[in-house]
Amino acid sequence: MSLWTEIERRISTHLGRSFRISERSPLAGGSINNAFRVGDGEQAFFVKTNRARLHGMFEAEATALQALTDADAIRVPRPVATGIHGHESYLVLSWLDIAGQPDAQRFGERMAALHRNTAERFGFAIDNTIGSTAQLNAWTDDWVDFWRKQRLGYQLDLALHNGFGHGLYDLGQQLIERTPAFFDGYRPVPSLLHGDLWSGNWGGGPGGEPVIFDPASYYGDRETDLAMMELFGSPGRGFFDAYDAAWPIDRGHAIRKNFYNLYHILNHANLFGAGYARQAENMIEALLAEVKA
Repeated sequence: MSLWTEIERRISTHLGRSFRISERSPLAGGSINNAFRVGDGEQAFFVKTNRARLHGMFEAEATALQALTDADAIRVPRPVATGIHGHESYLVLSWLDIAGQPDAQRFGERMAALHRNTAERFGFAIDNTIGSTAQLNAWTDDWVDFWRKQRLGYQLDLALHNGFGHGLYDLGQQLIERTPAFFDGYRPVPSLLHGDLWSGNWGGGPGGEPVIFDPASYYGDRETDLAMMELFGSPGRGFFDAYDAAWPIDRGHAIRKNFYNLYHILNHANLFGAGYARQAENMIEALLAEVKA
């Protein structure tokens, strides 16, 4: 049985009817996985494939998408099936038509509604990945401790291992020590996050319906999602005005957003190289200046 025969079987079980692939089109845009649109003339699905050893990454994505689906706040692809066949792993999702940008007001309102889904602690049911980098999500009571150890600390250790030297690492350790200063008078709640919400991971469906996808979810400070939404593109002022009207954004976010986005710049350094490492050093120096002032 081929990989695609297995996928037909899994989709058939999901639908409760026979599904035979009559159209399979490769999709551009992904740098980690192979992606396809498959259909039988009646219904279409989105399929990702990769090496078998990366099956855990697909399982984690399916878990995150199910959590976002259950929140019933904003539209996401629904997980259909995941598995291993031979030397390949696969993830099957519902197909969503995405053509353009979401309506800014609805997008802001839906993200605020998503973030109102909360947990008792910070973390997630399983570890997942940010890009292709492991992302740790062990349940933790204290947000500052979570961010120090499982976000900044992990990326800084990885950067040292990857040969970026002690300059970046030592600066980062200074910032980790000063982390509580960014939370003076601010106590975040553990909100359900998308976790990797750059502009390539949101879009607009029919009529501007907001859609988000490719999550790296966990329960954390909602400001982390909002910060990344201004790092690589932005949904615009209308989004933030609508979000703020639905759930006011703390004034300290103007400084914390750079603190939070450092995590993603460090991850880009570990994935893509020294240019991002230099950017991370500059960000750390500016953040240290903020808390030393």
